Amino acid sequence: MIEKIINILEIKELRSRIAFTLIILAVYRLGTHIPVPGVNSEMLMHYFNSAGGALFNIYNLFSGGALGRFSVFALGVMPYISASIIMQLLTAVIPTLERLQKEEGDYGRWKISQYTRYLTIAIASFQSLGLSIWLTTLKTESGASLISLSPFTFVILTTVIVTTGTVLLMWLGEKITEFGIGNGISMIILSGIVAGIVPAILRTYELVKVGEISILLLTVALVIIVAVIAGIVYIQEAERRIPIQYARRNIMISQSASYLPFKLNPSGVIPIIFAVAILMFPATIAQFFANKSEIARMIVDYLSPQSYVYFGLYVALIIFFAYFYTAILINPVDIADNLRRSGAFIPGVRSGSQTVEYINYILTRLVFAGSIFLALIAILPMLLIKWLNVPFYFGGTSALIVVVVALDTIHQIEAYLAMKKYEGFLRRF
Repeated sequence: MIEKIINILEIKELRSRIAFTLIILAVYRLGTHIPVPGVNSEMLMHYFNSAGGALFNIYNLFSGGALGRFSVFALGVMPYISASIIMQLLTAVIPTLERLQKEEGDYGRWKISQYTRYLTIAIASFQSLGLSIWLTTLKTESGASLISLSPFTFVILTTVIVTTGTVLLMWLGEKITEFGIGNGISMIILSGIVAGIVPAILRTYELVKVGEISILLLTVALVIIVAVIAGIVYIQEAERRIPIQYARRNIMISQSASYLPFKLNPSGVIPIIFAVAILMFPATIAQFFANKSEIARMIVDYLSPQSYVYFGLYVALIIFFAYFYTAILINPVDIADNLRRSGAFIPGVRSGSQTVEYINYILTRLVFAGSIFLALIAILPMLLIKWLNVPFYFGGTSALIVVVVALDTIHQIEAYLAMKKYEGFLRRF
């Protein structure tokens, strides 16, 4: 471990990328503590804790605690994630966007990114407008308003500030991806979750100290957490290796052998993030009207992270997005063409359409097993703790994001180390 840290510090580019990532994440964490003007943050937090319920907990988790403080980053990166989902769905069904992405190269991808940014601004503006209007209707137990500005001024100011904060977060995430380590948006979500670990441990300690949580119950919860983390690491690192062989021209005798590695969970943490974003959007809108509409109240109840309807939809969306995102990442036709051009083949499988069918066959079953396991890990801790009545929040969602993003980041660092060692080896000759 110490040797790896020394190796990282010895490589200037890697050292600069890690430092850049940490600086950007520090800016993000600073922004989560800058409140929007005109709102009583303490009274708002008290309201959320008493009436917000599980929906507030999970939204606050993804915003890194920014929603609870109602800071300039109150919406976090969820509008950007929602925009990314919409654009990827549109790209799959609209031929013009599909051609733009596949045939236009870097320009097409840049154009799709631009559309995603514009859609992010639209979604963030709509959500911040609804959130600010909803806040103007809230009252304390004594009947006092939670805002100190006039409703019109507060709504306009809050909409502009919170939307700008989301756009800034989107830009910071893109800069981490470009100049730092890891996927920027995932790193921002990761830092928000990790920042809440220490306060959660302290709260749990206080609950144990006053006797609200027994030692036995705490031990069971810890065993669940360790088992979930071990399961995530196992499923994320597991892969199916399809052997391939290379032959000399006109001689069908293999001269060297290799393999095609397919992960059991190729899409990583994306299905979890997308599923949460989809479920949170209607629940958040319904929350604004829950006091005035029975239908809105029912939607909030059904989409609460504690309801079985939420669990069912959560599982279905995780499985759907696992298949959907894998289809975007891995194209069996392209793989088969690349194998044919390089003179490679899968033993016992003919080149062309049979290779495509064989790869599709393998991927379909891999993703099914991986997505089911992913969904079970996501909901099992919440179900068990709901049955055990543990009075603190823990879900497989946060554990999945932390472990998967951490593993991806470690793999990127290891790739940099391997590349630099290889370059150093070549310089000797």
